[in-house]
Amino acid sequence: MTTFLSDDIQRSLDAARQAKAKRKSKHRLVADNTSWPILRMWDSGFALAQEDAPKLRGFVDIYDADAHLFQCLIVASEVSGSEVHCTFKRITAIRTKAALDFEAPENAPIALIPHMQ
Repeated sequence: MTTFLSDDIQRSLDAARQAKAKRKSKHRLVADNTSWPILRMWDSGFALAQEDAPKLRGFVDIYDADAHLFQCLIVASEVSGSEVHCTFKRITAIRTKAALDFEAPENAPIALIPHMQ
C-alpha cells in the first residue's frame, strides 16, 4: 500500500489544516495597529500564517480576545513551510494591578467600613 499524495491534494490538506488553526486560534498578535491570528505558541516563539504575516521585528503585543496578555520583543522570523516562525528574546506578562512596594499581611482587612452611629 502506498501513502503518496499528489501535490494538489497535499496543498489542499495543508490549506484546510491552516484554515482550521486560524479559526481555532484565540490568541492574536498586534503590531502597528494591525492584527494577525497566532496559529500556535511555544516557550521561545510562535507561528503565524505565511500569507498573512509580514517579516516582523521589534516590540509587539499578544492578546487573548480583548485581554492584553504579553508584550514581546521579536528578534528573528523565518518562513517554515506555510508558516512564519517568530522567535522572541523577551516576553513580559501584562499586569492589571500596580506592583506593591510592601508586603501585605495575610489577615489585612479588605475594605474599610465606616463606623455607623
